[in-house]
Amino acid sequence: MRIATWNVNSVTVRLPRLTAWLESTAPDVVCLQELKCSAEAFPAEPLRELGYEAVISADGRWNGVAVLSRVGLAAPVTALPDAPAYDGVREPRAVAATCGGIRVWSVYVPNGREVGHPHFEYKLEWLDALRKAAEQEAGGELPFAVLGDYNIAPTDADVWDRSRFDGATHVTEAERAALAALRETGLADVVPRPLKYDQPFTYWDYRELGFPKNRGMRIDLVYGNAPFEEAVSDAYVDREARKGKGPSDHAPVVVDIAV
Repeated sequence: MRIATWNVNSVTVRLPRLTAWLESTAPDVVCLQELKCSAEAFPAEPLRELGYEAVISADGRWNGVAVLSRVGLAAPVTALPDAPAYDGVREPRAVAATCGGIRVWSVYVPNGREVGHPHFEYKLEWLDALRKAAEQEAGGELPFAVLGDYNIAPTDADVWDRSRFDGATHVTEAERAALAALRETGLADVVPRPLKYDQPFTYWDYRELGFPKNRGMRIDLVYGNAPFEEAVSDAYVDREARKGKGPSDHAPVVVDIAV
């Protein structure tokens, strides 16, 4: 089975690229983030024509997440349990489903904005809620994974130049400690070094030729429990999907598992 995660940075803008990628890559399950559309505007019909059902959580703002599946959608959950609110709003940042016998969460972790900003504290609180949710599922016999845009680079090797991030979010000890706490629920980073590229960044800023100069970050992650990790047969960052006209600023991460 092929499972992928992709921050598409607007599913409506990126729809032609998304559908072409689905046809060429043929994933069975896809976790999407940053839909930037309302639930009503989500392009369910074009995806259904390609064989994909969808469970989504979206409110028309800059967030929004989805799970696409062509192997079934069971036990959907459209919100992270006990997720904190920001500015009075519980944002649509997590959705889950069981697809072909594999339990997946698609997550879009808050950016954090700046160290010391209220949004940074919100990010840490949100990650703690994710940890608590993962504790309920990670130890089971069912393959289970939390995929998505974590907005955290796990190590200094996961940013193109660590010195450029001094004092910034995405690399702080607090954020990395939250990731470590999530892994302690029984999850592992199943794509620490994808097999097809030496520098497996997943995000490159649109500005200052970030992608051509490979000034990137690895912030799109796949954390799986032991049954999931043991089934992984291949993994890669699809850099080709970041090329060309009008791409997302993220590339898909693809994982093949033997189930």
